[in-house]
Amino acid sequence: MSFLHSIHGGKRSKPPRLLVYGSEGIGKSTLAAAAPKPIFVPTEDGLDQIVCDSFPLAKTYTDVINNLTAVATEEHDFKTLVLDSGDWLERLVWDHVCKLFGVTSIERVDGGYGKGYVHALTYWRQFVDLLRTIREERSMITIILAHAKVESFTDPESSTFDRFSPRLHKLAAAYLCEWCDAILLATRELSAAKGDKSGGGRILRCNPSAVGVAKNRYNLPDILPLSWDHLYQGLVAGAQK
Repeated sequence: MSFLHSIHGGKRSKPPRLLVYGSEGIGKSTLAAAAPKPIFVPTEDGLDQIVCDSFPLAKTYTDVINNLTAVATEEHDFKTLVLDSGDWLERLVWDHVCKLFGVTSIERVDGGYGKGYVHALTYWRQFVDLLRTIREERSMITIILAHAKVESFTDPESSTFDRFSPRLHKLAAAYLCEWCDAILLATRELSAAKGDKSGGGRILRCNPSAVGVAKNRYNLPDILPLSWDHLYQGLVAGAQK
C-alpha cells in the first residue's frame, strides 16, 4: 500500500490541549472545574474549596504517572483531565531526576552545567505521551494549570520589557507550549487610569502581547472573560472555522 493513502486531508477535530497560567487565587482551578466532567491530578494543595473529583495529592513523579495511566487505561466517564499544577509537577520531576543521579539539586545532576534540566525533559516527554494517549484514545480535554512568573523579554524589533510567563524552566515551558493548542494567561483587566490590576475583572489573555506569553489555534479574541462558558464557546467557534 502506498504511504500516500495515510495522508489526512482537511481539519481533524480533537479535544483541545490547554495550558492556563496566572497568579495564585485568580481562578484557574475554578475555570478547569467547570469543564466537562473533569478529573484532577493535584500536585499541590488547593482544591479544598472546589467541588471536583480528584486523585489524592501526588507526592512523587511516579504518583502522577500512575494516576495518568489509570485515566488512560481504566474504565471511567470523565471527559477532562486537569493537571494542577505544572510548576509543582516540575518539582516532582526534578526530585525524580535527582534521586536517579544520587544528588540533592537539579543543578548538580550529571556534573551540572544545566544537564539536569535536559534530563528532566525525558520525564516531561513521558508525561506528555500519556496526555496524548488520554486525548486521542479517550477523547478527553487536557488542561495543564500553572502559576505565573515575571520574566525579562527582549523584542528584537523594539526593546526589553517584563512580561508574564508560565513558572517553569525554559526548556519545559517551550516543550509544553509547543504541544498545547492554547496558552492562556489568567489575569485581571488593567485600570485605564493607573494601570492597576487590583480591581479589574478577571480575564483570559489569548494572544501574545507585551503583557504575557499566550497563543491559540482557535482564532480566539485577544481577551475573554475568565469563565469556562466563554472559553468553550470560543473554542467551538474557532474549531468550526
